[in-house]
Amino acid sequence: MTFSKSATCLAITASLFNVTASAEQQANNDTSNTGNLETITVTSDFRQQNLQNTPASLSVLTDIEINQRNARHLEELVAVSPNVNFASGSQRARYYQIRGIGERSQFQEPINPSVGMIIDDIDFTGIGSIANLFDVKQAEIFRGPQGTRFGANAIAGMINITTNEPTEDFEGAVQLGVGNYNSYDMGVALSGPASDTVNYRLAVNQHNSDGFTENIHLQRDDTNNRDELSVRGKLAIEASNDLTIDLAGFYFDFDNGYDVFSLDNTRETYSDQPGFDQQETAAFSAKFTYTGFESATLLAIVSHSDTDLGYGYDEDWAFGEYEWRSDDPVYTPDPCITPSGCLADFDGYSSTDHYYRDKTVLTTELRAVSNQGQEIFNGSTAWVAGVYFKQDDEDLLRQYTYASGDFTSINESTSVALYGQLDTQIAEKWSLMSGLRIENRSADYNNSDLFDDSIDDTMVGGKLVLSYQQNEDSMWYGSINRGYKAGGHNTDGTLPEDLRTFDPEYLLNYEIGYKVSLLENSAYVRTSVFYMDREDMQVKSSKTIIREDGSSEFISYLGNAATGSNYGVEIEGAWYINDLINVYGSLGLLDTEFNDFVNADGVSLSGREQAHAPNYQFNVGINVQPTDHWLINLSVDGKDSFYFSDSHDEQSEAVALLNASVAYIQDNWQIKIWGRNLANEDYANRGFYFGNDPRDGYTAKQYTQLSEPLVFGATLDYQF
Repeated sequence: MTFSKSATCLAITASLFNVTASAEQQANNDTSNTGNLETITVTSDFRQQNLQNTPASLSVLTDIEINQRNARHLEELVAVSPNVNFASGSQRARYYQIRGIGERSQFQEPINPSVGMIIDDIDFTGIGSIANLFDVKQAEIFRGPQGTRFGANAIAGMINITTNEPTEDFEGAVQLGVGNYNSYDMGVALSGPASDTVNYRLAVNQHNSDGFTENIHLQRDDTNNRDELSVRGKLAIEASNDLTIDLAGFYFDFDNGYDVFSLDNTRETYSDQPGFDQQETAAFSAKFTYTGFESATLLAIVSHSDTDLGYGYDEDWAFGEYEWRSDDPVYTPDPCITPSGCLADFDGYSSTDHYYRDKTVLTTELRAVSNQGQEIFNGSTAWVAGVYFKQDDEDLLRQYTYASGDFTSINESTSVALYGQLDTQIAEKWSLMSGLRIENRSADYNNSDLFDDSIDDTMVGGKLVLSYQQNEDSMWYGSINRGYKAGGHNTDGTLPEDLRTFDPEYLLNYEIGYKVSLLENSAYVRTSVFYMDREDMQVKSSKTIIREDGSSEFISYLGNAATGSNYGVEIEGAWYINDLINVYGSLGLLDTEFNDFVNADGVSLSGREQAHAPNYQFNVGINVQPTDHWLINLSVDGKDSFYFSDSHDEQSEAVALLNASVAYIQDNWQIKIWGRNLANEDYANRGFYFGNDPRDGYTAKQYTQLSEPLVFGATLDYQF
């Protein structure tokens, strides 16, 4: 994005402010509409509050958005939120980028994610591929650093998923779905009272699909399959008048294939040893809420997760002596098995790369939140204070064809944080929020290559947020947030000494926002303009090692660039025009660049855009309900091109995707026909640049992982 585009971003926002202000004036004179917008509550901040009154840029994606898109996983939903992207390099999206910041993969190295993920108070940061959306209440996506609330793993933002709560009355739901690629989905949720003081909820979901790849060599269409089981249980216990206990237990078993890369950049592969992307997780959380003190409510939260991860791929993407497609009569083996030509033997290499991780995470938090009427400083200031502890241990076993033996490593990290926040009413319409978090993270690492390293970082984050409640329908805010993430180590023994460690990264986010409800609460607009100043950026780079047989080995590592900047605009809005039609949309504009950064190959990237940071993203949609029993949804997702990596110049292509659904609705059931990417666009979410094709002498070129093609199906929902 050039300066002129950035100026356009600001001009659009200024124009939008003028438009919404005019619309607000119109709303004051319009009494013909009634309020139709659902009140959305942000649950993951220190205090629950209405989204329209929250002085921050975030999206809350409710069960309405989930059902409209028939989303079964978070990766199928995030396009609704502006300036949120994801990278695969895996079967399911595991890594997300917010405002252009976030990891894209993990191989041998331990990483410190930039985007955190919490599900029902359990920290699944870095292992979020199990973000199943069955029986989910809402997903909150915080954009920008969350240095006070979430700490070191939220320098770019945070994703918080809340599942449905236990109910006082018995209820249940059944969901059955079928789709192309031999897909099916089955889910059951039951909720109700177990006793006078205990309510429960149980949700079970199984999703299966053959996947979008055809393996020509093995003559199979399920080598990139999905086999995903999710089980969740929750208890809400009223232990006494002053004490409530919320318990949650999870079991995930995702046994997925991973066979997506083709030497021809198609969905036809020739792997003889297809890869896998597996995750088995058992986790629980317990939240104790005590209201017996006059001055404050006390919360104690404990969570634990134990995860086995398996990830591997066929590195050569072929079998034995690689086949050469050709129409040349010289190459005419019998039989010919592809429509575009025959196959002939061609010498190649054969290699697999497999990673097995055992990851355990324990978190404990003690938090005090002042009660209403117990504010300090002459009743002007509500307060929050807390202490946080996290133990994160990860054991790795890597089995690689070209390694002399198995590689093993152990990484044990401990984080301790103190935080506090003051919410001060400084005038009738003005309030000031100030927060501070001090966090120490230490990590001990050792591996089978006899590399031992210890790091110890103390980091400080926080925020100042000034908000102006213009009236009950509109609010302005301005904020300065400081986020951080810890340093770490690069472990590959072939790296030079100066690349073996990297320092913490810090980020200052400056933001102005405006939120307004219009037309008697029948419409809303939420806008924000932000500028992020990044210091000691942790950037993924790579070095290329050429083997004796001419093939390439790539060593990825993290290093610190000097500085960088990310800035842009985010807009979300909706309008319930009448009982028949409502429209909605979002727009994210983003400009990113490096300052004074020279990569591992000695190439200056100063002024270049950062990876996985498209200049624009948008979503627009319309719901039409011609009768009480029919609902039609049409939407379009769009995304600009972006660099796949900071270590090469390959880019994706800009894309716009059409989605639709038609639902027939009765009192306690509905059936829906749905489709995503109706035009069957080919577009990539992950890309590399290297030589892997013996047909052209291993000449370096772009290879991509394609996102989902046209997918469609039918879903039956029944409630009782």
